[in-house]
Amino acid sequence: MLREELPEIITDHVPGPKAEALLKKRDEALPKALCGYTYPICIKRGEGAILEDVDGNKFLDFIGGVGVLNIGYSRPEVVEAVKEQAEKYFHCIFNVVAHEGYIELARQFDELMPCRGEKKKTFFANSGAEADENAIKVAKAYTGRHSIICFSGAFHGRTNLTMALTAKKSYALGMGPFPSGIYRAEFPYLYRAPKGYTEEEAIEYYVQKLTKLFDEAAPASDVAAILVEPIQGEGGFIPAPIEWVKAVRKICDDNGILLIADEVQCGNCRSGKYFASEYWKEAGAAPDIISTAKSMGGGVPISAITARAEIMDAVPAGTIGGTYCGNPLACASALKVLEIMKKEDYAGKAMEIGKKTMAAFNRMKETYEEVGDVRGLGAMIGIEFVKTKEGKEPYPEFVAKLIQIALQKGLMLENAGSAGNVIRFLAPLCITDEQLERGFAIFEESIKEAEEALK
Repeated sequence: MLREELPEIITDHVPGPKAEALLKKRDEALPKALCGYTYPICIKRGEGAILEDVDGNKFLDFIGGVGVLNIGYSRPEVVEAVKEQAEKYFHCIFNVVAHEGYIELARQFDELMPCRGEKKKTFFANSGAEADENAIKVAKAYTGRHSIICFSGAFHGRTNLTMALTAKKSYALGMGPFPSGIYRAEFPYLYRAPKGYTEEEAIEYYVQKLTKLFDEAAPASDVAAILVEPIQGEGGFIPAPIEWVKAVRKICDDNGILLIADEVQCGNCRSGKYFASEYWKEAGAAPDIISTAKSMGGGVPISAITARAEIMDAVPAGTIGGTYCGNPLACASALKVLEIMKKEDYAGKAMEIGKKTMAAFNRMKETYEEVGDVRGLGAMIGIEFVKTKEGKEPYPEFVAKLIQIALQKGLMLENAGSAGNVIRFLAPLCITDEQLERGFAIFEESIKEAEEALK
């Protein structure tokens, strides 16, 4: 079966002839903005952690659909669940006609989500950006306030509001004006904290950066919510330190501000917990609202927003919901994904994969000057490349070369970080031990070849 195979490139190079022909058609039919930075891969089929392209090349996927494929490609039970639902009906708009799948999925998320409150409520949207935007709608409705605080390095989407929340402005080039009332504080990027600071001093430094906003930008009494990724994704796979989270939680409590956890990418077992906010809850700092998407539907578009009942019930009728939100096919897929992930302990799988990956990447850190930092939570891990360990100067050229070399060997990698100098590890959690070890071997081979190429 494809899901048990190892990467193999059978063409002279990637892309092969069939992929080249298809990519040419793509370039003629699609906007340039969707074509310029994509990988020269055209999928034919995928199973588990392996993708086969139209030329028969087999790739090991360390990208996982940028966090969508925690359960892997084409899990048979999920495929069957969607087929079964499709035979009944494809669509009904939940604002008009209720369906059982939506209600059951919401009920299970109410029990699962680690946000504050005994009684919780959940509703669904289609994407991560929609989930974040709806979470902010909910926060504004409940608090009656209009300002939002987000962070450096943040990525929250590509709608008008979430482009404003997203830090890296290449995602928003020429798209303004953006909504007002959005303020940005510095995220606790401990690897790049002021030189000489201890971790405790660095956390205090970042807390002060946040509270300074109340004096210089937005009075606390105007702030509806603080929006945080428990592990920054596009920002470079940076976990939010628990002591900092506890400080932010106290700031929110002292000022009547809601704390929103954006678990679009880090949720659904990726972090070693079902949701990374469980780590916050264990520390007494549970968020008020959680948004999630990506791996929730196993590849079918769906996202969720959960909060305690009193917060959710403050939302005026007509301001949330949408035509495709909580689509029956997506709910059927998400219910089956949830069932499998709980039954097979995907959070435990993430912890085991994470231990092996951290060990492998840390060995590379000891060996190669260019590997500056290795960090993460569970199986969401970033490896940051620098020109020298001492100087910590970002080395995006090395990462770009590394990705291209690995691609020709059958390993799919993706960058992250404000400077594009971080490789993100998001392999499907069903990856086999043999595939994982082969991926590490290709990764290290590619580092060596990138060193030679850039001498």
